[in-house]
Amino acid sequence: MIRYLRHLSDSRYAWIVVAASCLMLVLGNGALFLLVVSMKDIAASFGWPRSVPSFAYSLQFIGGGVGGIVMGWWLDRAGMGWPALVGAVMIGTGAVLVSMVASQWEFYLVYGLVIGLLGQAALYAPLVANATRWFVRRRGIAVGLVTSGQSVAGALWPPLFEYGLATWGWRDTYLVYGVASMAVMVPLSLLLRRSPRALAPSGTSADAIVPGQGSSPVRPRAMMVLLCIAIVGCCVSMSLPIAHIKSHATDVGIAPMEAASVLSVLLAASFVSRAIVCGLMIEWIGALKTLFVFSFIQTATLGLLPFLEGSASLMVTAAIFGFGFGGIAPAYPVIIRETLPSQWTGRCTGIVVLFGTFGMAIGGWIGGIGFDVTGSYHTPFLAGVAFNAVNLVVIGYLIAALRPPPPVMVPAH
Repeated sequence: MIRYLRHLSDSRYAWIVVAASCLMLVLGNGALFLLVVSMKDIAASFGWPRSVPSFAYSLQFIGGGVGGIVMGWWLDRAGMGWPALVGAVMIGTGAVLVSMVASQWEFYLVYGLVIGLLGQAALYAPLVANATRWFVRRRGIAVGLVTSGQSVAGALWPPLFEYGLATWGWRDTYLVYGVASMAVMVPLSLLLRRSPRALAPSGTSADAIVPGQGSSPVRPRAMMVLLCIAIVGCCVSMSLPIAHIKSHATDVGIAPMEAASVLSVLLAASFVSRAIVCGLMIEWIGALKTLFVFSFIQTATLGLLPFLEGSASLMVTAAIFGFGFGGIAPAYPVIIRETLPSQWTGRCTGIVVLFGTFGMAIGGWIGGIGFDVTGSYHTPFLAGVAFNAVNLVVIGYLIAALRPPPPVMVPAH
């Protein structure tokens, strides 16, 4: 099998990279969703306010974002194999360590350092950046399929974890997840050791520059700053329901398993937009306009969530929100690849994703603090709408700034 894979052309092996990367994200993101599902159980077992596990959730994103820059640099220098292996081992080890924590500082250290800085850092940003290196055509579709691993994780894990919590308790659920995830992710990381070779004229994979790639009317530094501002705005908005929709649903009287299903439906809808719709839209109207459309959907539906209490209306709105947020993530790596120098793909993606993780961390923290202060999620969710409005302004500006100039009419003689 290994000998067969070794002799595959780049254009065929590229789809193996996509599949392996997607599965790595499905398994690795279990550590995130296990914390989301067990947040109330962990807080209750220690007598902590809900802001404590919310802060651990935030530390995971901060650690993953900071470490993602280093992992992106490592990807640019040595390929994806070693970062993927390190991430696989650290995610599994971190989950096992969570099952043994006895204080909030241990909890923070494991989620921030082991799972975040050394684990999640090696997954999202490097895996997505690596996928863009394998494709020239169908890049948007490939990135959408890779990032859909997060959505599959969100649809798959919450009901399974809810069953584990009810059957074994949160500690044993973490232990089982940690061992199982490491056992599968380590072999998958070996499939990512190969790097793309030069592009053949008729191929579809390469770490090559297409005509016009890396050039933009907006200066590279300004482009990076604007993308970093934009991703903070949409990720604050995105993080609030992901981290707190299950807790919000139980607070308004929905049973725990059904509340976990609300999160699953949200993320299942995001899978549809990432794996199918987003890639096609990027090919059709471009990455920036695709980002604007999905960000608008996310903003509008987040504004509705605080006012819904019935399970049916909450489920439907969560699904539309998930469809919106699912189309956001794949757009950024494609924008980076098409407007910034290709030899910096890994580190540039890491920097932008770092600011995205700041946004995710801020959103999770705002949700926990807002609930502790006000006793509900109404105010935090509406604050997320304001953050997302900033994203829409920035992306709208970039769409206008990067619009091709009108053709010059040459008078006939």
